[in-house]
Amino acid sequence: MPSREWTRAGATEKWLVIVGIGEDGADGLSPKARDLIAQAEFVFGGRRHFDLAGSLIGGEARPWPVPFDSAMTEVLGLRGRRVCVLASGDPLHFGVGATLARHVDAAEMQVVPAPSAFSLAAARLGWALQEVETVSLHGRAVERILPLLHPGRRVIALTSDGDGPKAVAALLRRNGFGAARVHILEALGGPREKVSTFPAGELDERAFDPLNVVAIEMREAAGARVLPLGPGLADDLFDHDGQITKREIRAVTLSALAPRRGELLWDIGAGAGSVAIEWMLAHPSMRAVAIEQDAERARRIYGNAAELGVPDLRVVEGAAPGALEDLPAPDAIFVGGGGSDEGVMDAAVAALAFGGRLVANGVTLEMEAVLLHLHARIGGDLTRIALSRAAPIGGMTGWRPAMPVTQWAWRKP
Repeated sequence: MPSREWTRAGATEKWLVIVGIGEDGADGLSPKARDLIAQAEFVFGGRRHFDLAGSLIGGEARPWPVPFDSAMTEVLGLRGRRVCVLASGDPLHFGVGATLARHVDAAEMQVVPAPSAFSLAAARLGWALQEVETVSLHGRAVERILPLLHPGRRVIALTSDGDGPKAVAALLRRNGFGAARVHILEALGGPREKVSTFPAGELDERAFDPLNVVAIEMREAAGARVLPLGPGLADDLFDHDGQITKREIRAVTLSALAPRRGELLWDIGAGAGSVAIEWMLAHPSMRAVAIEQDAERARRIYGNAAELGVPDLRVVEGAAPGALEDLPAPDAIFVGGGGSDEGVMDAAVAALAFGGRLVANGVTLEMEAVLLHLHARIGGDLTRIALSRAAPIGGMTGWRPAMPVTQWAWRKP
């Protein structure tokens, strides 16, 4: 018979509990959290969690498998039994609870959070958490922090290990932010807690506790590499061989693509990857696949994505339409190169779900003919974009026109 703590929601038993635990161990847990751990038949967690809560565990302790099983096979196999999962801090904030929530309905589980590392760091520094940028670099590329590095802002980053602070400081220095003030908060909430502060330019090779958070106070710095929020990054921020959607055209293109949170873009004929990169910079939830048949350009896309803060951009080396097979279904597609090749535009049109957006740019007569035909056949909007830039003419200045771009934008009905 279920204990009083394993309750029912309607006809659904809450068989799974997820308890957040801090570095203060059992002493920091509420009576309810203690009871849930003690009454569980099976308790999952890391070795550190078992050390922290060992005195409370009455059931069978099952450490997470190595490598970690994100499918949660063992936990799900015990559905209906009293199962407890121990997690660090707030289980649903970059924690194992978020992974479990993809597999277990909320009606089947109860979550008892502890303060997150972000909350503890903000509390120690006296920072208003709603005014701070937060990012997890745990198991992720350190470059993910780059879009957040704006003068005058504060950032809190969760790292993977004791080398995390040095990696963050090195990235700050490379991008001209050596004057930023860096706080390293180690083992927050426990007896080993320690807070150290350094300028990023002076953070040396000293060792830090593997359990640490890095908090950054950004300072104004001449020549620092700041990634602006609006679309249309400067062309010279990208490594390219001339095959790049130019800044002004890119801004218009992203406006036509109309990014929405959580969406996936296919960037076909990606060149330098500029459109896919800026799509992902619009919000951390954005995803993109850059398809590029030239091996050297594909290599550049990888480098550009890392240097501009979106290292998770997926690059597929190959020619469309063949390279589009087996890719996850897109919410939007941009065709910047190769659109006049046989089958490319038809494949793009077919790949979109209802309501998906397709934007294609053409500078050649051949591509323009393709876009005119598509417009006549299935509709959409045609736009001619013509730009001129001021340039020297003898000893004076005049306008030099760039090649006009024909843009076709279409939403699948």
